[in-house]
Amino acid sequence: MNGEWDLQKYVRKWSILLGISALAGLVGGLGALVFRVLIEVIHSLFFTSVLPRISYEFHGANLGYILLPVFGALLIAPMVKKYPELRGNGVPEVIEGIIFKSGKIGAKLAFLKTLATAISIGAGGPLGREGPAAFIGAALDSALAEKLPKPQARKLITTCGLAAGIAGTFNTPLAGAMFALEVIYMGAITINLVPIFVSAIIGNAITLVVLHNPARFPVLNPNISVLAGIPFYFLLGVVLGLIGYAYTKALYRATDVFDRFSEKYPFELRLIIGALGIGLIGMLLPHDGIFGIGFGGIKDALLGKFAFDMLIVLALAKMTATLLAISSGFSGGIFAPSLFIGTMLGSAFGTLVSHFAPANVEAYALAGMAGFFAAATQAPLTQIIMITEMSGTYAYSPAVALTSVVAFLTARAFFKGSSVYTIKLERKGIKVKTGRPLILETIAVHEIMSTKVVRIHERRPLMEVERIIASTGHDFLPVVDDEGRVVGIIGVPDILGKSTAIKKLPVERFMRRNFAVVTPRETAQDALEKILMNDQNLIPVVDDSGRLLGVVTKRDIYKAYYHAIEGIYLW
Repeated sequence: MNGEWDLQKYVRKWSILLGISALAGLVGGLGALVFRVLIEVIHSLFFTSVLPRISYEFHGANLGYILLPVFGALLIAPMVKKYPELRGNGVPEVIEGIIFKSGKIGAKLAFLKTLATAISIGAGGPLGREGPAAFIGAALDSALAEKLPKPQARKLITTCGLAAGIAGTFNTPLAGAMFALEVIYMGAITINLVPIFVSAIIGNAITLVVLHNPARFPVLNPNISVLAGIPFYFLLGVVLGLIGYAYTKALYRATDVFDRFSEKYPFELRLIIGALGIGLIGMLLPHDGIFGIGFGGIKDALLGKFAFDMLIVLALAKMTATLLAISSGFSGGIFAPSLFIGTMLGSAFGTLVSHFAPANVEAYALAGMAGFFAAATQAPLTQIIMITEMSGTYAYSPAVALTSVVAFLTARAFFKGSSVYTIKLERKGIKVKTGRPLILETIAVHEIMSTKVVRIHERRPLMEVERIIASTGHDFLPVVDDEGRVVGIIGVPDILGKSTAIKKLPVERFMRRNFAVVTPRETAQDALEKILMNDQNLIPVVDDSGRLLGVVTKRDIYKAYYHAIEGIYLW
């Protein structure tokens, strides 16, 4: 009877989970569909209706191209100024929402992100739709998951929405699921693959049913072996790893420049400056993929339409335009620009190799596409799978896999666990590292800290510490001043062997002044590392002014770990 009851519980649990994940895939897929259609409508409006009315030829160049991104900047300025989280690709915000907000993002932001990014890309912004589509899918499904009973379940369904958004945008269900697992929800393991894949497949199906045009890269020579070029693909991976890291750092440095600029001047002006730069570059190369997502340029490169010099020019132009767009505050992703840049660099590298060795330039283009993305995002498996899905062949898998892995490892040596997505969070004081399953990293300190804190004032006698320890069982206590700021900690080792006379002296004479603290936004992993490093059994949780908010003990962390392990396998 007990076995039958367990089976019924198992079936019921999975029925509910698969139903919710299917619904999450439907919602995420519909979000991606609306987003794609809106981009096409706005792009058509700008480039077929507005451009002819503002066109002005000057030495063979249409100056009207310069103004299109400016118009887009003026339209999105009120939104991205009021809601800074709309700037950029949105993936860091999803990571933050899953780790620190129990999967909560907000449907309102999904609507605004859809509109802001559609205008940014439609007006010629050299950005991608994939990161924002992931954000939109995750935000919509976070609203869907609000009624679920456990935080881990809400986080998982929000991740399902992200996977559906990526899959619905690229028409790559496996890569969409892998992106979610590799970049966002690194703690989702084994059994959690099932609902994420279900959502990704349904999200992909929604766009295929309506649009009938799966994104595919043209492959002309799928039967040409790439094994002879393995040393060159290894070298390409090293080069792309270095470039990917350097470009990521440049993105954030440029953002710092614009941030300092907007402290002195109106926010709208930074957007206009970025837009003018984008428009100028796009005017010089209006038909080669600088404006917008750039898939046309990628396909032309795969078809061998660009010479070596042009490939380098296009890579540098897209790099510069994307840097201006992201750092000035446009809303859009770095996914598609990374693919474009990697394709051009890979094609150029293959063209060089072909001068002194047999080389399939098409294979180098696909390997470059995967390698540059893997370096910047630290997500090599996503690209290995995505290239296979979008090319429709496994013929280039050895080249793509080798280049991706080498680029990933090369960049990781400099990133030291960061990525283009996590650096934004690290700058906010949120420490998330790539490349390892997240357990304690997914738990915020504020989720596990105790706010009913036994504390002692620095001027109280040491014997009072002894009394408190005896009555409460705590072996360490935070020491505070008159304003409630933590000035030290004291524990059992600090009172052992002291005479009665000495125990009448104030705590401040014996407390440890070299101690660690954490803030509520740090993770349980941060707390554990600080506790072990400083040989503390508890760690005070403080606000920005150092006032005591609570404490976290080793026991709190161990308990949270085991609960997280349980919760990570669904609910």
